[in-house]
Amino acid sequence: MILTRRTLLGSASLGLIATTLPAAKRAPETRANLFIGTGGHGHTYPGATLPSGMVQLSPDTDVERWDACSGYHRTDTSIMGFSHTHLSGTGIGDMLDILVVPTNGPVKLIPGPLDDPDAGYRQRFTDEHAEPGYYRVSLESGVRAELTVTDRTGWHRHSFPKGPGHILVDLSHLILDTSDTQPLVDEASLAFDADGTLIGSRRVFRWAKGRRIHFAMQFSRRPDRIMFYGDGDTAQPAGTTGVKGKRLKVALHYDDAGAAPVLIRCGISGVDIAGARANLSAEAPHWDFDRTRAAATARWAEALDKVRVQGGTDDQRTIMASALYHAQLAPTLFSDVDGRYLGMDGAVHVVPKGGAAYSSWSLWDTYRALHPLLALIQPARTKSLVDDLIRQTIQSRYGPLVWPLQGKETGTMIGWHGVVPLAEAQAKGIPADYAAAWPAIRRRSFDFAAPDLDNSLGRDLYDRLGYVPADKVFESVSRTQEYAYDDWASSHLARAAGATEDAARLLKRSHNWKNVLDASIGFARPRFADGSWWKPYDPIQLGHMPKPWWRDYTEANGWQATFLNQHDIHGQIAHFGGPSAFESKLDTLFAAPSTLPANAPPDIAGLVGQYAHGNEPDQHAAYLYAYVGAAWKTQAMVRRLCTEMYRNDPDGIIGNDDCGQMSAWFVFSALGLYPVDPVEAVYVFGSPLFTRAEVSVGNGRRLVIDAPGNRADTPYVAAVQWNGKPWTKSWISHADLAAGGTLRFTMSATPNPAFGAKLADRPPSFGQPAA
Repeated sequence: MILTRRTLLGSASLGLIATTLPAAKRAPETRANLFIGTGGHGHTYPGATLPSGMVQLSPDTDVERWDACSGYHRTDTSIMGFSHTHLSGTGIGDMLDILVVPTNGPVKLIPGPLDDPDAGYRQRFTDEHAEPGYYRVSLESGVRAELTVTDRTGWHRHSFPKGPGHILVDLSHLILDTSDTQPLVDEASLAFDADGTLIGSRRVFRWAKGRRIHFAMQFSRRPDRIMFYGDGDTAQPAGTTGVKGKRLKVALHYDDAGAAPVLIRCGISGVDIAGARANLSAEAPHWDFDRTRAAATARWAEALDKVRVQGGTDDQRTIMASALYHAQLAPTLFSDVDGRYLGMDGAVHVVPKGGAAYSSWSLWDTYRALHPLLALIQPARTKSLVDDLIRQTIQSRYGPLVWPLQGKETGTMIGWHGVVPLAEAQAKGIPADYAAAWPAIRRRSFDFAAPDLDNSLGRDLYDRLGYVPADKVFESVSRTQEYAYDDWASSHLARAAGATEDAARLLKRSHNWKNVLDASIGFARPRFADGSWWKPYDPIQLGHMPKPWWRDYTEANGWQATFLNQHDIHGQIAHFGGPSAFESKLDTLFAAPSTLPANAPPDIAGLVGQYAHGNEPDQHAAYLYAYVGAAWKTQAMVRRLCTEMYRNDPDGIIGNDDCGQMSAWFVFSALGLYPVDPVEAVYVFGSPLFTRAEVSVGNGRRLVIDAPGNRADTPYVAAVQWNGKPWTKSWISHADLAAGGTLRFTMSATPNPAFGAKLADRPPSFGQPAA
């Protein structure tokens, strides 16, 4: 086991508003490469799903090592089978529900080890192909497996060779880890109904402890015989129609499996089997696999058409399409067709008509770029997400969401960043009942008797001392800064709810980031309860304690945590001695030796100096130069990161994709802008990668980003126009972009230090202009 928190964790004539622009000639379509991120530490999967789909039907190759958190790794040479739920790019594994294994020969009930596929039901494979909404592969048994999906159902088409074959459904299949405590499944059931439907349920204690999944599965051909297996792989008597226990399996035998393809359609639900049946009935009323595949392809074509680019290289366009794909996988749908879903309080609720409930909220990661991207290109979907965030915040005993998975709050990472997409959406004018969430947010902010998970430890000390002390709570430095950011976001929500005194208290407390940034040395530094700082201090180290699990920073060291502050950047600039000193400090970050201690987690990856692009805490750091009037340095570094940290290759994402956060960073940065502080609702300019981009921003509006003549050797912005008029600022508001229009960059091989240098042209922060 790898010890990380995540394992514990144009021209003036174009200067019109977008709605008046004629449709541009479309460039040839660039296809997403679904295998980007399936190698290295990307932790993505290549199987079939829909945007925010409940079902992620994908092959599984391994369940025991960290690099296979999604159940799949591109370097593996055998496939265990195809399961119906997966996590994309996470640092902890779970899911892999309802494994289907189409094969022939003697029935094998265990997958066998990765290094010996012949020892179990694993199969070597060839001819693997993946595209949005569809996957196929040829297995060594001679089976040609094809997968596609609707929102809540998984579809299989398995073409067997001539002769007998069988389909094994393994309900014991899941992600394993050496830290796990058995049993991981404490109750399960399988039954074959008279109508030919295989139904089942299980309760799983992996990452999301106690989550339940239910399914209803139908077959285009009725099996000739069925054999159930109970705990210990004990075969049940012939004629048995069901079994209960913990680790269950069933084999469905076909005497002439090759006579015609065996189609499977499987509905799932987080509520009950009735919900799975209803989802199956509503979304799979026919047996036309190709029709279902065509519908999935059309859904993805619409989603991927939100951003279209021209220019760049073939690989860069593929990376862009793939990043846009990965950025639309999560959060995932969690409500059934009748609107029912399992709430954070353990009760079954019903969403309002037209609404939806969601799961897989990787909020520590995704508040930074993923949710801002959705707010720009998918405002209607963002409205649905925000409504769900509010409902689940009210229902959860922990208030604002942290990292919930299928109705269970895992409390993974630090802070309560569920408040950030809410505050961001409120700032961007997305209508919702934000006041309804305020009581629960207030409890998390001020009621220190309210229950805590790991993510919110030390709240009372943070409030009383102004920081979380390093000798009391682990990851104290990062906690202090991230709690302060959540205070900043929460202050906006308090004000929207009319709680002016609470808003003022939160706003004041959001300055607590200063209390762990030692201005005398210019670093984020562990501080103890008596007010003293850790001595001797080394910014390379993860903290003052020798224990590998006790760290003072969250997936970071002192270097990266120093630039964690997102909401009061001008305050930090002053705290560190002014713009020149801060600029020099940034220079040092990117130029320092890329040395890490032996106990550094693999999450700290993609180093440029001590900047770590492969992890979230400092992913906005390259854009901070704009705040000191050195926007040209932002441009150079962002272009470098776009071209060095992303490749058209399975190992093409530096670090975990984290439910699309790494991908969303690329989408924004390749467009030439980034939301340093999502709650501020502005974007800081970087360096566009393409010559032209067309972005759908909702309600028929279109944003065009032009950079004519842009090349690999022109990373610098010489000038900007907005709707045909000169634009001297190094930033632009969300309201401007969301209204549609044309943003034109004049690119250059040499920097223009004057662009964005004036105080009035630097980005605002903490609701204030540069001063």
